[in-house]
Amino acid sequence: MAQKNETKVLVLALLITLGIVGGVYWWLARSFDIPLGSISNNQSQPNLQSAGSGFTSVQKVPSGLFSYGGSSTWAPIRKEADSAIKTALSKFQLRYTNPTTGSPGSGTGIKMLLNNQLAFSQSSRAVKDKEYQQAQQRGFTLQEIPIAIDGIAIAVNPDLNIPGLTLAQLKDIYTGKITNWQEVGGKNQQILPYSKISEGGTVEFFVNNILEKEEFGQNVEKISTTTEALRKVSKNPGGIYYASAPEVVGQCGIKPLPIGRNKTQLIPPYQEPYVPISDCPQKRNQLNVNAFRSDEYPMTRRLFVVVKKNGQIDEQAGMAYANLLLTDEGQQLISKAGFVRIR
Repeated sequence: MAQKNETKVLVLALLITLGIVGGVYWWLARSFDIPLGSISNNQSQPNLQSAGSGFTSVQKVPSGLFSYGGSSTWAPIRKEADSAIKTALSKFQLRYTNPTTGSPGSGTGIKMLLNNQLAFSQSSRAVKDKEYQQAQQRGFTLQEIPIAIDGIAIAVNPDLNIPGLTLAQLKDIYTGKITNWQEVGGKNQQILPYSKISEGGTVEFFVNNILEKEEFGQNVEKISTTTEALRKVSKNPGGIYYASAPEVVGQCGIKPLPIGRNKTQLIPPYQEPYVPISDCPQKRNQLNVNAFRSDEYPMTRRLFVVVKKNGQIDEQAGMAYANLLLTDEGQQLISKAGFVRIR
């Protein structure tokens, strides 16, 4: 009888110990973001190697010609980093591929990846749940690998004299509730808002995060390219446009506008002091990297390499490309392209 009681005590003590250990693990997981349990497909962590100093440190870079495509925001990275990759690793040949219909963008790039038209894609937004589901229906999964931080900057005409806009004011402008600059501290001037036409991540980010999924106002004019939109803003005193910060901050014909979560914290997307248009192009405004990295600037996002996890050479190419961009050499070139390095 005494032996049975002793056994019960031991079992009870073991259960209490396991409960304490489990509670401590749960607390640590909540406090330090330790993953609990298995990770679903749309949250899988990339199997990345430790970042080396240069491109030649990256292992398992396949040989061959690999098509890639996607986000127009990535154009400066393609110019700087991708061309350097081609020079350093001649056997790893990269070919940017435009869609047969529609404009290049994050959405069209992921669509082409799903349809086996690309080895990997570049995106300025996260992969959507429905895109993960479509991949599973085709017998593979998608993996998004962050490689840089970008900000969305607001371009206005240089003659506009206001300290900045809050996110709420920006939303009201683009949903048609605010139609005159006088309503936000400017002169009596009609607001002419422009937005890009595309399936791109920039438009989706703006609609989802700034407009909170409300529709654009009827007064918003749709423009096919950022170059055309910035040209219109430079000519029209009431013009306003949003785009990736590297496409806006250093331009001479427009003025990047400080943005804030409230009126008392307006954060410029450029480094202060502001370089006036009269000093451009001899001097140009530079990105406010610290504000982007710290999330003090209220409109930031990450850029992703989207990899097709199918156990084939396309997966190897996508992982190699991400690893190359995450080396110190790759991150330096991303910084040179105007984006904030993630490592």
